[in-house]
Amino acid sequence: MGGCEGGFLHGLVEAQMTYGPKPTGTWSGHKAPNSGASHSFLRGGQRYRVKSEFADYDGHTHPVGEEWLFLGYSFLPHDDGMSFFVSLDGTQEWHIRLQWRADAQGHVLDRLPEYLDAL
Repeated sequence: MGGCEGGFLHGLVEAQMTYGPKPTGTWSGHKAPNSGASHSFLRGGQRYRVKSEFADYDGHTHPVGEEWLFLGYSFLPHDDGMSFFVSLDGTQEWHIRLQWRADAQGHVLDRLPEYLDAL
């Protein structure tokens, strides 16, 4: 288990993340009509904690207690692909891929408040 000041890495095994760490702005710095700093109740610059475990598109488990600083999102409609850009350590960013389909992570995206709490 990783750990750092502020608890950003609480509950996360860094090696498990496919995309990241990268310098802040690698993904969140891109601006397009299908991306932004806020999605649903998630707001850029706000910290969140996983309250119900889920697996992302790449099969990585996000356990209860994992904490992130939400940086932004991007949505690719042709694949129903939702990307969350988060910081686990306050200085770098990670890319969490989700798919908004019933047979993938649609249940998570449709009910985000059941999976994440604002801190």
